[in-house]
Amino acid sequence: MDAAPDGKGGPRKVTLIPGDGCGPEVIGAGIRVIEAAGIEIEWDRQVAGAAAVNRYGTPAPDALIKSLKRTRIALKGPLETQVGAGYRSINVYLRKTFDLYANLRPTLSFEGVPTPFRDVDLVVVRENTEDLYSGIEHQITPGVVESIKVITAHASRRIARFAFEYAQRNRRKSVTAIHKANIMKLSDGLFLKCARAIARDYPRIEYREQIVDAACMRLVTQPGSFDVLLLENLYGDIVSDLCAGLVGGLGMVPGANYGERGAIFEAVHGTAPDIAGKNLANPIAAVLSGAMLVEYLGYKPRAIRIRAAVQKTLRDGRVMTRDLGGKATTDEMASAIIDAMG
Repeated sequence: MDAAPDGKGGPRKVTLIPGDGCGPEVIGAGIRVIEAAGIEIEWDRQVAGAAAVNRYGTPAPDALIKSLKRTRIALKGPLETQVGAGYRSINVYLRKTFDLYANLRPTLSFEGVPTPFRDVDLVVVRENTEDLYSGIEHQITPGVVESIKVITAHASRRIARFAFEYAQRNRRKSVTAIHKANIMKLSDGLFLKCARAIARDYPRIEYREQIVDAACMRLVTQPGSFDVLLLENLYGDIVSDLCAGLVGGLGMVPGANYGERGAIFEAVHGTAPDIAGKNLANPIAAVLSGAMLVEYLGYKPRAIRIRAAVQKTLRDGRVMTRDLGGKATTDEMASAIIDAMG
């Protein structure tokens, strides 16, 4: 086994947040695949969300924050977030606390997975720290609530630079900024102004702009016309899930949150309480998120090997979870991917 390089000669320490609901099952599958790929990691297991509330009375215990400050890297399962009540989203809290400003979701079609489109290959780059998604809101008077949308030049330039650097590094041809500047002329207008300025530094990458509603329509009719999508926080959350629907659902798409000094890799789907604990959840999103973590640690060939094994397993079609039309369990899918690695 190879130890992840940390400058000390030992295995790299990574915070492990299994998550709520089906999280422990899919993240467990992801860990099995990482270990089968020959990467040795020292996992620092922590809890967050509902599991942490049940154990410690808080969704983000001090031990979790201290672990993340030490390791600066984590693999995370889905966390429960109540609708219209309860504590603030821990996903949002962690992203802001550690300034994980860039959310990256590669979205790729897999042979063997029946979908309306066969050749989807796009990447969603989402600003992660501001906009309406930050949840800055208050009640003005009973029956009247105000939510505040904050867009800054700093965050807009930073995420635009990330998108163009990613496109250049991965030989992508275009970056499309998605917006609603026809209505929100100041906030989304500032976002576009910053994106245009950054685009001038990358003359070999085509820069485009599209209004968010038109982009959604185009995504479900001509997804191949997009390459890298650059979005503000709220639009990015919605559009990235739409893109997942083009390739088989949220169980198929990995996610990562990057900052200047760390990253959290996560399965982007929900906790699926209806099937939690039944060994039925699709682990592919967690496995592919684990592959992104492996690449971040410096083992790109191993990450490529994991992705190739996922592709082979799906192409063969003999082992498929229920969401993909099969009968395989979470563990059986993980085992099939490990077998495909040879």
